[in-house]
Amino acid sequence: MSVKTLKIDGIDIAIEEGATVLDAARQAGVPIPTLCHLDGVGDIGACRLCLVEVGGSRRLLPACVTEVAEGMEVQTNTPKLQEYRRMTVELLFSEGNHVCAVCVANGHCELQDVAIQVGMDHSRFTYRFPDRGVDVSHEQFGIDHNRCILCTRCVRVCDEIEGAHVWDVAQRGAACYIVSGLNQPWGEVDACTSCGKCVDACPTGAIFRKGSTTGEKERDRAKLDFLVTAREKHEWTR
Repeated sequence: MSVKTLKIDGIDIAIEEGATVLDAARQAGVPIPTLCHLDGVGDIGACRLCLVEVGGSRRLLPACVTEVAEGMEVQTNTPKLQEYRRMTVELLFSEGNHVCAVCVANGHCELQDVAIQVGMDHSRFTYRFPDRGVDVSHEQFGIDHNRCILCTRCVRVCDEIEGAHVWDVAQRGAACYIVSGLNQPWGEVDACTSCGKCVDACPTGAIFRKGSTTGEKERDRAKLDFLVTAREKHEWTR
């Protein structure tokens, strides 16, 4: 496989062909905020937080799905990008019901972390306060749609790693929401294996273990890292 050379924020980088700009930035130690990206599952460029400026392109490009090219020059932290990212996070907070003080993920939330990273301390947009439901029909888990940011990590982890295909996205635009099965209560979906991968993948408090209270949700990222490569390395223990 050939190697591509490029510059990210003035840093010279050499990386294998087919890698993404996000891969290259992380290799160089350049931080780019993300929410929908999760190591080990396919990227879809949903959250738009990883937008970067690429020389020769008039558009901002999502680093997670943009492949590196020879001679590419990338800027990751210009004033324009800082403003776009801050606006994106403000919109996420304004379109949902993110009351951090009573959330199971308070203090362990990637949305909170990103808000701090981009310098967002308030939203300039009117809060929508949508009427969203909570499904606690599953024996072990629950999903609070008020805290969902539609990153689709749960959908991709369930599809690509567990192979159960429990989750999907319904409707369009502002009416979008995550559904289980054929829009059934989660507890009635026979395909669910109760593995908990979606809980560990969720960046917020949207999917949680029952019995968790404020600030108690912590994720086991090591489990996901193992599961990503377990099949090909024949590391199953059963």
